[in-house]
Amino acid sequence: MAKRGQRKIDGWKSKQWFNIMAPDIIGQQEIGETLAKDPELLLGRMIEVTLGEISNDYSKQNVKLELKIDQVGGDSAYTKLIGHELTRDYLRSLIKRQSSTISTTIDVMTADGYKIRVNPTCFTIKRAKASQIKSIRQYMVYMVRKKALELSFKAFMQEIILGKLSAFIYREVKFIYPLRRTEILKSTVLSEPKDQPIIAS
Repeated sequence: MAKRGQRKIDGWKSKQWFNIMAPDIIGQQEIGETLAKDPELLLGRMIEVTLGEISNDYSKQNVKLELKIDQVGGDSAYTKLIGHELTRDYLRSLIKRQSSTISTTIDVMTADGYKIRVNPTCFTIKRAKASQIKSIRQYMVYMVRKKALELSFKAFMQEIILGKLSAFIYREVKFIYPLRRTEILKSTVLSEPKDQPIIAS
């Protein structure tokens, strides 16, 4: 028994602590620590953190960021952003009776060649007609694609995460039918400019 315990202790001693760093796109800062025996084993590891944790703003706890470790240098593990998603509790709070939830899924290409899947959604004040729902959905598709083509990956994802893209959609679509709120429910990076898949679509 003593020998087994010694081997376990030795295993922990052989591991090293690494600081997990947020990507520059959301402000490169330390967001946690992790243990690893070999730095190479950290590559590809997935990390989930909320925007509220990074910004120290509790009102942004509803935004979950999906990160992936893609580089290790010294005692730091660097991540890249591969998507975001709003929490289920927050989404449930947006759905009201006698109103319409208008959602769509769009694959877009940014100005610098990143392919991203985006899920914009509009929440109306009252129940909309089928023709109005169709028009709103068409406008969402047009505006998200237009915005992506105008912006770099970094700028586009910042607009999504900080709520600027949803605010833009809200301003442009509310003339079709009164809206209560617009949100980007989820985004997923499908591929980088090198055309190497990050997440299978």
